[in-house]
Amino acid sequence: MVLKWVEQAQSLFGVVLNEAQVAQFADYEAMLMDWNARFNLTAIRDLEGMRLKHFLDSLSCVMAFPSDLDEPNIIDVGTGAGFPGVPLKIVYPKSFLTLVESIKKKAGFCGELTRVLGLRRVLISSERAETLGQDWEHREFYDIALARAVAGMPTLVEYLLPLVKVGGRAIIQKGASAKDEADAARNAIRLFGGKLHEIIPVELPGVDGERFLVLIEKIKPTPGEFPRAVGVPSKSPILN
Repeated sequence: MVLKWVEQAQSLFGVVLNEAQVAQFADYEAMLMDWNARFNLTAIRDLEGMRLKHFLDSLSCVMAFPSDLDEPNIIDVGTGAGFPGVPLKIVYPKSFLTLVESIKKKAGFCGELTRVLGLRRVLISSERAETLGQDWEHREFYDIALARAVAGMPTLVEYLLPLVKVGGRAIIQKGASAKDEADAARNAIRLFGGKLHEIIPVELPGVDGERFLVLIEKIKPTPGEFPRAVGVPSKSPILN
């Protein structure tokens, strides 16, 4: 029997999961349930909520992926329990994925998760995004940088755009405030070398509230002084 959420992934986002990938998601579910029983890993603890608000929500990001990219370099900033990066890694198994999570407990979960799921080419970093953005191994290396519910938009673009190569994309998952936040971040987007390309509405069945993908294209290099020192982007975001 095909699980309902797996059918929804295909009908809503065009994501077709094979048996091995469905099995990986089943192992992911089991680990989330186990760890949540012992730690405050995620606020969503029921199976249906995990499938809709974690798995499907993460997979919605494919709507903002280039259609010709099957081996992308992806970085997920503030990944928590691996969202949206790990579900996307399952869908794009040839990709290289960096998961950025400064909370050691959650980073530890991500490490065990990737081992259990047999995921290769995954790096887990507890460094702050500002530090990685000034590291030559990460700066302007990624095809896609992702963030979900981490910070306000002007702060997020300072985290993400320095990590994205010219021609790449930053994809930010936001709720009903997406359009207003994107407008407030226009100066920051331009300053860091980006261009607001599209705000894509996302439909999640049975989930209240609007959801959007804010898609930003990287059109020129980020000036060398950005990102600023750790903590500065959140305390003093660049506003219009």
